[in-house]
Amino acid sequence: MPETTQTPPAPNKPLILVDGSSYLYRAFFALPALSNKQGEPTGAVYGVANMLKKLLADYQPERVAVVFDAHGKTFRDELFEEYKANRPPMPDDLAAQTEPLLALVHAMGFPVLQISGVEADDVIGTLARRAAANGESVLISTGDKDIAQLVNDRITLVNTMTGTTLDRAGVKAKFEVWPEQIIDYLALVGDSSDNIPGVAGIGPKTAAPLLAHFGTLDALYERLDDVPQLAVRGAKQLPAKLAAQREQAMLSRQLATIQCELELPPEADALTMRAPDAAALAALHPRLGFGWLLKQKPDAGIATTTPAPASAPTPPVTAASASTHYDTILSEDALHQWLMRLEQAELFAFDTETTSLDYMQAEIVGVSFAVKSGEAAYLPLAHRYAEAPAQLDRERTLARLKPLLESTQHAKLGHHLKYDAHVLRNHGIELAGIRHDSMLESYVLDSTASRHDMDSLAGKYLQYKTVHYEDVTGKGAKQIGFDQVRIDTASQYAAEDADVTLRLHQTLWPRLAAQPKLKAVYQDIEMPLVPVLLDMEHNGVLLDTDMLVAQSREIEDSLRQLAEQAQQLAGKAFNLDSPKQLQEILFTDMQLRVVRKTPGGQPSTAEDVLEELAAEHALPKVILEYRALGKLKSTYTDKLPLQVSPRTGRVHTSYHQAVAATGRLSSTDPNLQNIPVRSAEGRRIRQAFIAPPGCKIVAADYSQIELRIMAHLSGDAGLLAAFARGMDIHRATAAEVFGLTPDDVTAEQRRSAKAINFGLIYGMSAFGLAKQLGIERGAAQEYVNLYFARYPGVKQFMDRTRVEAREQGYVETVFGRRLYLPDIRARNPQLRQYAERTAINAPMQGTAADIIKRAMIAVQRWLRESGTPARMIMQVHDELVFEVEEAALDTLRTDVARLMSGAAELKVPLQVDVGVGANWDEAH
Repeated sequence: MPETTQTPPAPNKPLILVDGSSYLYRAFFALPALSNKQGEPTGAVYGVANMLKKLLADYQPERVAVVFDAHGKTFRDELFEEYKANRPPMPDDLAAQTEPLLALVHAMGFPVLQISGVEADDVIGTLARRAAANGESVLISTGDKDIAQLVNDRITLVNTMTGTTLDRAGVKAKFEVWPEQIIDYLALVGDSSDNIPGVAGIGPKTAAPLLAHFGTLDALYERLDDVPQLAVRGAKQLPAKLAAQREQAMLSRQLATIQCELELPPEADALTMRAPDAAALAALHPRLGFGWLLKQKPDAGIATTTPAPASAPTPPVTAASASTHYDTILSEDALHQWLMRLEQAELFAFDTETTSLDYMQAEIVGVSFAVKSGEAAYLPLAHRYAEAPAQLDRERTLARLKPLLESTQHAKLGHHLKYDAHVLRNHGIELAGIRHDSMLESYVLDSTASRHDMDSLAGKYLQYKTVHYEDVTGKGAKQIGFDQVRIDTASQYAAEDADVTLRLHQTLWPRLAAQPKLKAVYQDIEMPLVPVLLDMEHNGVLLDTDMLVAQSREIEDSLRQLAEQAQQLAGKAFNLDSPKQLQEILFTDMQLRVVRKTPGGQPSTAEDVLEELAAEHALPKVILEYRALGKLKSTYTDKLPLQVSPRTGRVHTSYHQAVAATGRLSSTDPNLQNIPVRSAEGRRIRQAFIAPPGCKIVAADYSQIELRIMAHLSGDAGLLAAFARGMDIHRATAAEVFGLTPDDVTAEQRRSAKAINFGLIYGMSAFGLAKQLGIERGAAQEYVNLYFARYPGVKQFMDRTRVEAREQGYVETVFGRRLYLPDIRARNPQLRQYAERTAINAPMQGTAADIIKRAMIAVQRWLRESGTPARMIMQVHDELVFEVEEAALDTLRTDVARLMSGAAELKVPLQVDVGVGANWDEAH
């Protein structure tokens, strides 16, 4: 083979390695089946070609390779005969497409590697590590989680189907372990797709905390005696389980380890992207039938021919490709110069560096600003390491910044600016003029994207790798606080944050502005909600911690009684927290039927399995009660008292806007959204959420809001009439389905109708309905048929929504919020059916989320303008909770109900139920 002369890569252009085998399978199973005029399948070829075309359009690579698995055995098959044994043979329709696909990829100009005796992962690993060692950045395009082990400061993963990237922080967020721990993680949990066994009974929720504590698999095995002390479910049984399966864990680690030091053939060094071979592409046209094959010129790159979704990357406008100038402000004169620039700026980006991620405790270490692309500054105020240079006095400097930061006339931009506003409030500054938030811009553009953090978005939209927090503070036990970071290092990191935030806004805002509905969701709902959530989080909730402590003790007694009851039913002592022991009791001793097996081949003892078995034996029901009480104790009664802020004496949750794809808010630290309301113990927890002296708790809850939205969207005459008359909708449905008058409907019939009403909204099948009602599937199907016969508009809406979702690739709420459905055209029927169910439910759930957000904005505005002595303290699904002085109760009840009812104009009235009590449970 003639020697190849390589052209050095352009600055900041990464080596791109494409996992061609991953592309091939994903395209085949995720996309609709296509065929040429001769009836030969072409769908997988079409899908891979489009992914490669998108890769070209997004990154314009110079060094690239598409790597495929070769036929034949590898060293892993020698290690473990059952490696990949559970994979079915390649479908004939897919096998027929591999040869034309390879020809097409070659003709498009991509270097192709397919090396016998090793897997594509090993080739990618070797090439990636070589390039990274030589100082190159590497981007690996794959959907394979195993390759996450390769990620480091120079190697990043991108999933072209979802548009998501994974850097070190992304791997940690997704798997809860660092990239260098992925191999040990897989050694514990296994990999069902490759038939890597792992350790039976250990899943991700156990493996991640084990590795977080011990660091490595070897250290774990060296210190098995320490495991029972960990706060891991079933910790006492883990040492025996791990010891018994040590050999299996070590084998799994070998199987999961990507080989990165292969001897590769000479063609692996020639990874330069070539111009498309127009003649070869044209020759492929009669077989493949893709029109674009005839449109390529010898010197032309291949551009994407299908419209990109709103979230697709634009041609790069990167920080790395432009000159940057970052200042460090250490003098009064420099501060004065920057204050003048900020006061004159039409919009400036702003960020804080702090001592803590807990917004109630965080103090400012420094602040950064950006006024135009590439121009930013860092103002250090509280770096405290030994050799730190003199810095401006923090309180005096913040006092100088206060008028600017509190000015409504000076527009500010941030990324998750609510956190920065909290931190400023800790220093007596009320941030105003919040005009844009790049996190929310990304979220509104595509809520289905998995990550909206700044680092991920910089990679996705700017093709720029940021300096990460851990790059400057370290990690693990050696991590230092930001106040200990050297100022020169901190300045580059912090100024870059402000600069990249501004660049992201410059990229994202034009996309939003070009789509009026999404622009309205952003400007009229998400941005005005930021100060509302800020106040609600800051207000916090008062707890009766003594009540919770007492409840914990009572639950402990109940757990002991349930354990004794379970052991009596089993006929012997066993550990209720041990799935292995429970498996033995249920399926060996009692010979109960096996509903489902785990990936390791063991009978499952999951919650849904136990619910099904509870109809056949008393023990599964007792186990379910035991687990439910244990979860309440560990999650709430034990934990909530520890989460009370020592500064305020209250619990302060965090509400997240950019998490749930449907637009719903989520809550963490603590999660207030999942406290049970139907169980007695859950209601007792709500009793601990109390009003201070002289006040009451008021809870205002939308009644059956999603059913009302279904009536609005479907326009069904029967549903509209029932709601217009103020009827009990479940009783009205039962009357229609069972052919009765409403007065003749029994409680059992109403319960069945309720299950139908809510089940159909969530896409429940007749099988699911039968399971919920405890009836035969045929009877459940008859209920569904009767329902659709009485409410034909609902059936028409569902059918119409499925069609529109397939055509558009997304659905919308009443207010225009968009939910993308990447699997709506999937070849895999399970993926497709799930996407169809989501398509039906998302407009209702999303519209409900939009309505309560609009209500929160309206209520908060009224509270502020009216001066009513009340404050909003919680939002839980369709409910708002307030703390109100007793003298203002009547006013608040009346006006909150009015404002919530008026948050949307639907074809049916919105009903709001308002309750009052000394605690949350009484008010609900």
